Formats: sequence, structure tokens, C-alpha cells
Amino acid sequence: MKALSLLLLRLSTGIYLILWGIVKLAATDKANAVSDKYYGGFLSGDMINLGLGSLQVLLGALVCIGFARAFSYTAQLVWYIAGIVPIMVYILDPFGRYLTDEAKLTFFPSTTLLFASLILIAFREYDSLSVDAKRGR
Repeated sequence: MKALSLLLLRLSTGIYLILWGIVKLAATDKANAVSDKYYGGFLSGDMINLGLGSLQVLLGALVCIGFARAFSYTAQLVWYIAGIVPIMVYILDPFGRYLTDEAKLTFFPSTTLLFASLILIAFREYDSLSVDAKRGR
């Protein structure tokens, strides 16, 4: 049951990375709009989206198959932390009553991705349905 649960966590967190990577690659206008609104335009631009999107798809694939887990799980955690920092005000005040004028309850599940990434790292030894486990790593 542990191994299956970890596999499902890997798939859900990894596929989420892949999906947002595809957005950066295929719908740069949407990716730029998100960057402009929540990241101050720091990540806007077609070349930036090409690089980040490619990296995100690759990282998501590594997580999904459980390859290079020491690196890929940690990189995923860092990716999700970097994504949460700019929207922290919405995490702390999802209904927009105290810290912001805008409610964004839809951002709160970002914490789940972060915590799932921590679980993958903490319970890596039980992740027996991964490529690394099959390779004896």
C-alpha cells in the first residue's frame, strides 16, 4: 500500500509539473499572463517560457518514473516552493479579507503539492515502484 500511495503521489505531482510545462511551451500568452499578474513579469518572455517549460516537463517526467529521485524529488520541492512564495498572501488569506483584496481559494491546494513533495523525499525508501528502486538505487 505504501509503494502504491507513493507511486500515485509521484504521478500526480509529476503530471502537474508536466501540464504547466506544456502551458509554458504551447500557450506562452497564458504563461506570460500568469507571470505578469503573480510574478511581476519576472518569468515573462517566449525564450524564458521555452527554457522553463522544457525543464518543467523533463523534471515532471523524472518524478513520474522515479528516476534520479534524490535530485528530482528535491528539485520538485524547490520548484513548488518557488511557486508558492509569490502567492503566499493568497495562501495565508485565501478569502481575501485581511492581507489582500482578492480571494484566491484556488491557490491553497499548492500547499498540498509542496507537502506531497516532502512526503516523497521522507519516504523514498518505501518507493519501491520507481525506476531507481528497480535499479537498486
